[in-house]
Amino acid sequence: MEWLTAPFEVAFVQRALWGGLLVSAICALAGTWVVLRGMAFLGDAMSHGLLPGVALAALFGGNLMAGAVASAAVMTAGVTALGRSPRLSQDTGIGLLFVGMLSLGVIIVSRSQSFAVDLTGFLFGDVLAVRQQDLLVLAVALLAALLVSVLAHRAFLALAFDSRKAQTLGLRPRLTHALLLGLLGLAIVASFHIVGTLLALGLLIAPPAAALPWARSVRGAMVLAALLGATATFGGLLLSWHLSTAAGATVAALAVSLFFLSHLASGLTHRRARLAPAPVLEVDRRKPEESS
Repeated sequence: MEWLTAPFEVAFVQRALWGGLLVSAICALAGTWVVLRGMAFLGDAMSHGLLPGVALAALFGGNLMAGAVASAAVMTAGVTALGRSPRLSQDTGIGLLFVGMLSLGVIIVSRSQSFAVDLTGFLFGDVLAVRQQDLLVLAVALLAALLVSVLAHRAFLALAFDSRKAQTLGLRPRLTHALLLGLLGLAIVASFHIVGTLLALGLLIAPPAAALPWARSVRGAMVLAALLGATATFGGLLLSWHLSTAAGATVAALAVSLFFLSHLASGLTHRRARLAPAPVLEVDRRKPEESS
């Protein structure tokens, strides 16, 4: 039992755990819609698109979170604007923004002589460096994500399964899509400080994807994804402590491992259901006078 509890007796590991739990909940709210709509590439582009804002903030001694928010807003506006062009597919627009923002970030980084350590933290995160004020910011971000998810649930649902029907119902799919991009940006901005942009997709995509085969509703998938993300956070911090591995990477790797285990178990369950023999109905072979 001490093997399980000893790491979490340390204050900075406790803060890391709480930070990971809050991020898991935020990513569950946004990531479920990302998986349902097949927007994993967009999530990857959004996470890397934060680099220019973070680099500028570090270069001028500003707040990294504020820089990330600014970049996320630019990416959201860019994807929304390019998505309206009839001559350009959405994937092409996302790819161009992805490369453009990443290139701009690298150019800014190349002008700085002291950004190497900050860039490493940006890419891979530092979950063990979570501060008390970071937890407060994450709590506010979770409340905002929860509010958006509740108020826009019907619109998100219609957009995810039938965008044309969303249009006929007067749900304004373009505005809904922009709002969904904002929710995605919020989740990535909240996650990058914990696990970094390269690993943020681990918590954003893996837990919801692992939850969907077992959930009977979108809300159920979100709850299960949050639980799986919390499991990955706890297990990742525990393994990182005892194996002396990178904490953020261990959390993300465990989240992806849970995805593969979930889909393996789901495949075996469905296979057994297909191979199970059909129930045989017993026929009463007695004569009518014997059964009366």
